[in-house]
Amino acid sequence: MREPAKTFEDLVVWQKAHQFVLAVYRLSRTFPRSEIYRLSSQSRRAAVSVAANIAEGFRKRGKADKLRYLNIAQGSLEESRYYLILVRDLDYGDVSELRPLLVEVSKLLESYSHAILTPDS
Repeated sequence: MREPAKTFEDLVVWQKAHQFVLAVYRLSRTFPRSEIYRLSSQSRRAAVSVAANIAEGFRKRGKADKLRYLNIAQGSLEESRYYLILVRDLDYGDVSELRPLLVEVSKLLESYSHAILTPDS
């Protein structure tokens, strides 16, 4: 049996979300200069929101509070999904490495949320 997480950094879902943030930052550095305050900023903000909300929800005591933050993270992840589509369609960069990571974070968030809802299963 796995030892309970002591900090949010122990959560695999947070670790993968953080990897996603770093990948988004690397990709957005290649965007046209005209996008620095638009798509670059928005895509970074959405990606950071995923990891930040997982971290913030970690210390919340009640299930409802924890799940609310995880739901916000899921919403930000979907926003990130759209930005990856936009980046691809505008030919601003190769998103092929980010898409599988986004899918993995999404599945991990779903599993983590489910585990909070049903801790004895």
